[in-house]
Amino acid sequence: MYAVEVSGQIMIAHSFRGAVFGPAQELHGATFLVRAAFLADRLDGNGIVVDIGRAHEVLEGTLKPLNYRNLDDLPQFKGVNTTTEFLTKYVFDQLADAARKNSLGRAGRELAAIRVTVAESPSARAWYEAPLW
Repeated sequence: MYAVEVSGQIMIAHSFRGAVFGPAQELHGATFLVRAAFLADRLDGNGIVVDIGRAHEVLEGTLKPLNYRNLDDLPQFKGVNTTTEFLTKYVFDQLADAARKNSLGRAGRELAAIRVTVAESPSARAWYEAPLW
């Protein structure tokens, strides 16, 4: 399996509902490192998994509306705990949509899967990985 990975970063604020979150129930900030890996069984005729530049643009386009925002205020997250795990799937869905629309410099049907990793610190991260088809 071949993979190309791009990364970006966001700084956000949010709060959580539920006693399990302890002090994180209060509004707090976080800086997340987001990595997106695009996976394919083989390279295309150009010798690539995806166009790295396009993959980076799609990731940045996904992250930009979240950067320096309070996620609690965004309508798409109304009533949702925007945990690290939740954000991995949210970013995956945006990237998968772009891949399925052939926006990555390669036919989306030629990609096997995408993995999105969100690191909330050097020692803690979550990921979501799924096939595209």
